[in-house]
Amino acid sequence: MARLKNIHPGEVLQEEFLTPLGITAYRLSKDISIPQTRISQIIKGQRRVTADTALRFSKYFGNSPKFWLGLQDDFDIEEEQLALKEQLKSIPSAKTKAA
Repeated sequence: MARLKNIHPGEVLQEEFLTPLGITAYRLSKDISIPQTRISQIIKGQRRVTADTALRFSKYFGNSPKFWLGLQDDFDIEEEQLALKEQLKSIPSAKTKAA
């Protein structure tokens, strides 16, 4: 079965918020008082969504900061899981050790 692409929070920001609402990265950056480069890097998947950014996004879009940090955490976990795939296979389970 083919593996689905890991979706960065920046893609969600662009496709689910900015584009449908007709908001540019420039407008968002000005409205929430952060550099436009930060927004652009997040959209390109080159930068993480931090707690600071999550708080600003949540206030602006009317959702929770945990929504944005959850997207980031999910992305990070999947990336690390792929990077550590072979190492994780070699780690025994505590349940099998106890038996």
